[in-house]
Amino acid sequence: MLFRRRKPDGVLERVRTYLWPRRSFSRSLRYFSKRILRLKATPHAVAAGVAAGVFASFFPLGFHFIIAFAVSWVIAGNLVAAALGTALGNPLTFPLLWGASWETGKLILHERLPAHGPPAHLGDMLHNLSFSQLWGPILKPMMIGAVPLGLIFGLVFYGITRWGMATFSEQRRKRLAERAGRTGREVPAE
Repeated sequence: MLFRRRKPDGVLERVRTYLWPRRSFSRSLRYFSKRILRLKATPHAVAAGVAAGVFASFFPLGFHFIIAFAVSWVIAGNLVAAALGTALGNPLTFPLLWGASWETGKLILHERLPAHGPPAHLGDMLHNLSFSQLWGPILKPMMIGAVPLGLIFGLVFYGITRWGMATFSEQRRKRLAERAGRTGREVPAE
């Protein structure tokens, strides 16, 4: 096949590339932004999808795609944009997102939580995977803190994406009109 590697990447190389891109993080960010801008949908639908994906990235229990798709469907967002929006949550940002969610949840539930950080037996709870023991001191504050943070960052990303989509489509329409003016053809309506 054309443009295929002779020797496909192994599992370890794919994981390494996912965690640390081959070129740079800025190139990966540009790639995602171009993918989002080139989606065939209204600016609201794309921005709502990205916002739903960002909102879902703050939740600690996983299921980010399912949460993003459900929220995106409720607010009439684009499902592909929702999937791309979940890229905010990745192995490099999860400690920051979940730490912020946990701290925010502790602030909201200040009267119900002890003031001194996580319990001393956290490693034992994680080893035994006792959900009932993890729920009260750790998961409950993280879930409660994820909602306001996800809403705030989702709204910020909604505004940025909507503005970017409107600007991109306007520039594209101008380029097409200019190109059509030179060739004498009609500009197709989007």
